Amino acid sequence: MDDELQTARNATVDIAGVTFAADLSGALFWEDQGLLVVSDLHLEKGSSFAARGVLLPPYDTVATLGRLAAVIARHDPRMVIALGDSFHDRAAPDRLSAPDRDTIAAFQVGRDWIWISGNHDPALPADLGGLVASEVAIGEIVFRHEPTGAAGEIAGHLHPKARVSTRGRTMERRCFACDGERAVMPAFGAYAGGLSIRDAAFERIFQTAGFMAHVLGDVRLHIIAASRCY
Repeated sequence: MDDELQTARNATVDIAGVTFAADLSGALFWEDQGLLVVSDLHLEKGSSFAARGVLLPPYDTVATLGRLAAVIARHDPRMVIALGDSFHDRAAPDRLSAPDRDTIAAFQVGRDWIWISGNHDPALPADLGGLVASEVAIGEIVFRHEPTGAAGEIAGHLHPKARVSTRGRTMERRCFACDGERAVMPAFGAYAGGLSIRDAAFERIFQTAGFMAHVLGDVRLHIIAASRCY
């Protein structure tokens, strides 16, 4: 990326006066609270598509849980919040394999776990462990699935991605969208798609072109004005 682009190896994202570590996996970590936040896992998306005759390799859940295991090991959180659409459809928890259920149960040992309900998974079964909530507030920060644009909000749902030019070629990556007061997190799931950060949906949330894309690179986070993405 060009000289105007800021890069950060140990990147942080500030939201309503709170500093979060931005993990290259697409997770946020609030160190003072020992809180890890992920969004839009979309587990069992592959099996959902297969049921409709669209054949995808059935490895998305294993891949997503593997990435989640790595970020949990990195930060060893006291609490994990999954910001909705953790499962691709209402029946997805029933399609989990026994090993994948065991993996999810192991994640919850010794820590609090909160599933935020999403539009894809509005009713989660009790046998997944953890607690289910529509939103969670900690101090000035509110965690919910669908963004409203409120100050202090961290949400998912929109799967932001950014397309930028670098060294004569185009790169498209998932990103955090943030203006310092609110943030929309990238989708964490292996098969989750993305919505351009230039889409009108983001203008409605941030109400200004001055918000930033925190783009997930290979070894660092790249911070670029959303207005410079396309």
